[in-house]
Amino acid sequence: MVHPTIEYLILPGWMGSGSDHWQSHWQACLPGASRLSVASWDLPQPEDWQAALSMHLRQLKGPVALIAHSLGCINLVNWAAQADASLLANIRAALLVAPADVERPDCPAALQPFAPIQRAPLPFPALVVGSTNDPAASEARVRDLAMSWQVPQVILSEVGHINAASGHHCWEDGWVWLDALLAQSREVA
Repeated sequence: MVHPTIEYLILPGWMGSGSDHWQSHWQACLPGASRLSVASWDLPQPEDWQAALSMHLRQLKGPVALIAHSLGCINLVNWAAQADASLLANIRAALLVAPADVERPDCPAALQPFAPIQRAPLPFPALVVGSTNDPAASEARVRDLAMSWQVPQVILSEVGHINAASGHHCWEDGWVWLDALLAQSREVA
């Protein structure tokens, strides 16, 4: 399950991922995992979040697996559309869990600066995991985004936003998706 040659970078969403969020549990379990650091999790600024991602990736040495949640997914795809090729080359794979639709009519104002969502194909292997009842993005929207990014998607039944509030604390089931993604990324490497 753990791949010792890969560095893991956790990309939380709006308001960060608290100590009971599955991303925090995964960070504690994955050897050498690190977490993106931004100026503000509560008042996110796209320029800050994208610059922080570039800076953090420059500090990592080996192939990197990105583990993004919610707004972290949108930050990643928007960043990837204009990122330096040398940084993109180090990304082995990206797990995009419960991407937040920042273009939806009821989107919180704090997230709207991340619109529009880039629709270009992702330049690295990725997998989108969504839910049939995620308030941050409808099933149809998640499928549409995954199709435009040209990556596979898995839609889980009735699991909410896949965060601590929806009961996903350790989210052991998610390890299966990460492991499958990393196995698939090795095949295309």
